[in-house]
Amino acid sequence: MNPTPPPGPLEVVVHSGPADWWVILAGLGPLAVLIAALLAFYINSRTLAQRTSADKTALDQKREADEQALRQKTEADSRAEWWRRTQWALDRALDEDKGTSALGLATLNVLARSELARTEELELFDTAWENVAGGDNGGRTVGAGASEHRNVHPPRNAASPPAKKDAPAEHRVQAAAARLRVTLDERLGRLTPPQTKALAKEPT
Repeated sequence: MNPTPPPGPLEVVVHSGPADWWVILAGLGPLAVLIAALLAFYINSRTLAQRTSADKTALDQKREADEQALRQKTEADSRAEWWRRTQWALDRALDEDKGTSALGLATLNVLARSELARTEELELFDTAWENVAGGDNGGRTVGAGASEHRNVHPPRNAASPPAKKDAPAEHRVQAAAARLRVTLDERLGRLTPPQTKALAKEPT
């Protein structure tokens, strides 16, 4: 039996230089792919969120603009209808017929309480009740600082039948004018004479 020769020396070669780039890339390949996928997902999520936020903002702005336009149109239509009724009431208030005048003043009183009535329109109503109340010509006036009882027109004689006949109708007109005066004073922040308040409370 031949003896086995002893094994020869084993040579180990150690590379001290840097590894080749393809070796490093091959080792980092799965990690790089994962990082790239996460980065792409983040970018897409941010883009989608920004687009969604922009779309929501645009939609909210459009909805607000539509609501504002609708409110303005509704208010404009309401004011146009309110002014149409006001013109009708002013014409009736200044009518020579006492019953028609009282109806016009009562309608103006209702319109004066509306939120649609602005200061300039309320001041216009002042002209109506002043003219109906008699102004400087007298009447059972509802003007501030004036006497409560004065003649609208100087009677031709003390026992004039027409004056007695027209007294109830005239009283309705004066009471309606007084109620309008009270409403206007409340809206415009003015003081109302006591005699006007008393006249406004009288039944018609």
